[in-house]
Amino acid sequence: MRAQQRAVRLTARVEYTLPRAAVSAGRARRLTSAFLTRPRPRTAAPTADQVDDATLIASELVANAVRHGRTGCRLRLQLGHGGEVTVEVHDDSPGRPRVGLVDTDAESGRGLAMVQQLAHRFEVVNTGVGGKTVRAILAV
Repeated sequence: MRAQQRAVRLTARVEYTLPRAAVSAGRARRLTSAFLTRPRPRTAAPTADQVDDATLIASELVANAVRHGRTGCRLRLQLGHGGEVTVEVHDDSPGRPRVGLVDTDAESGRGLAMVQQLAHRFEVVNTGVGGKTVRAILAV
């Protein structure tokens, strides 16, 4: 008879529900930083640059969801094997985010362009029930 082996979990995931409030972007920054810097014996630790980039991405995506989606949102974070970091923000608005031209003199409107520059992959996925998930994956 064989002994059963436990599968080693190579990813760490967490999901937070954030309200439709201006403070949600700041909360997303703190939650992302805390999640990514927590010691984990079985997963590779992200680099300091990945933590900084993921924290900024989470803040921008949550701010956009709250401001333009006009709903609360869910922030999902995943630390994959090899240190890959995924940041996802889901809201219930069917409107797709638009990446505008970057105007260096503008006070807003650069967030998604910045996210695209920081992420290895960036995508918007319709959920089929009126909402969407915006996903940014940071390379190792």
